[in-house]
Amino acid sequence: MSSSAPINRIDQLFAARSGGDPALVCFLTAGDPGLDSTVPAMHSLVRGGASMLELGMPFSDPMADGPVIQAASERALARGADMAYVLRCVTEFRQEDQQTPVVLMGYLNPIERFGFERFCQEASTAGVDALLIVDLPPEECGCVTDHSAKLNMKQIFLVAPTTSAARLDAIAGAAGGFIYYVSLKGITGAANLDTTDVARRVAAIRERSELPVAVGFGVKTRADVLALAGVADAVVVGSALVQSMHDAGPDAATAVAERFARELTGQAGGNPEAAELSDVRSNAAEGAPS
Repeated sequence: MSSSAPINRIDQLFAARSGGDPALVCFLTAGDPGLDSTVPAMHSLVRGGASMLELGMPFSDPMADGPVIQAASERALARGADMAYVLRCVTEFRQEDQQTPVVLMGYLNPIERFGFERFCQEASTAGVDALLIVDLPPEECGCVTDHSAKLNMKQIFLVAPTTSAARLDAIAGAAGGFIYYVSLKGITGAANLDTTDVARRVAAIRERSELPVAVGFGVKTRADVLALAGVADAVVVGSALVQSMHDAGPDAATAVAERFARELTGQAGGNPEAAELSDVRSNAAEGAPS
């Protein structure tokens, strides 16, 4: 399926789901822990059960991200992971995988420098399905959506615990693909997931939008995924995965990524390394991003 086809891969994913576990969305920073490890890790996450990938575009001031993602961005930038590199990663991934949705997550400044129209055209050609631009509010999103909408790339927006009803209406009117509910106040953070509060807030989102709802910023374990079954359509895991891959290093990052996804999707079985990965998540300074 080409990126300009009438049906977006994200729409196809959620249309094909029929209950059970929420879809697993895995975030990784392009270029970390190595320039040559990003695409293999993307494939390994899919093998492990990830339904969608969120690829972080490295930026020097990722204001919504905690220390783990900030450090990953800094390392990737130091290696030369610029916007052209990010788009090459998606192009290479698409050579073998034409089905798994890919979301680019990042900030407006690098996109503006690259050029809005050029960015959208090249992202679409590479095989990107959606954009999540953290610091681009719905009132100002025309600079991107004027170009991305023509290419059937969705615009994902974040909804926070503090988002008002009026604000939620504005986001629901501009969003596509799914709505991303940030389960914690602040940056990609360390607090435990309050599933009761999440359920209440997700219900409020569903009153205003028919789009699927993904929950992130606090999902770390298989127990978190199970707790959100029947509440969220998808869960997003990031910081703990990024930390695990960094700790493993470029040579082992691919294997670690696959084991990580398998554990969260309940496919780890008796893997003795599953407990070790759980310890990494518990000890990481933050939960899951983007």
